[in-house]
Amino acid sequence: MKYKILIIEDNEQNMYLISYLLESCGYEVIQATNGKDGIHFARERKPNIILLDIQLPELNGYQVAEELRKNHTLGKVPIIAVTSYAMAGDKERILAAGATGYIEKPINPRLLKKFLKLWGEQMPLAPNSHCYLIRYEECS
Repeated sequence: MKYKILIIEDNEQNMYLISYLLESCGYEVIQATNGKDGIHFARERKPNIILLDIQLPELNGYQVAEELRKNHTLGKVPIIAVTSYAMAGDKERILAAGATGYIEKPINPRLLKKFLKLWGEQMPLAPNSHCYLIRYEECS
């Protein structure tokens, strides 16, 4: 079974890069370009992990994370914030909203693949049953 990863990202170049990397690793990719569509696709497709930008049209990443955490089915799906927000307190704010982890932009393909490898080693053990926090620093 392929693991489904939902990417909620409005930047076309970032979406292309992340999708390419995930598909090359064998993941099924679901794409949403705004927060409302991201919530809809999460409910409909039930991904194993969600990569979430913070600055999104319609609903921002904080709102999306909070909404997804209210959903019984999606409440434990890991949400990884992928964002250029790097100011003091931003990481804590997105984690408080419901994100499981945090990756900073610009995306380094080597580090993202390493991050996914760490995640992929854990995912088959218990998909959708526990939220893991894998710090970005563990990938470097």
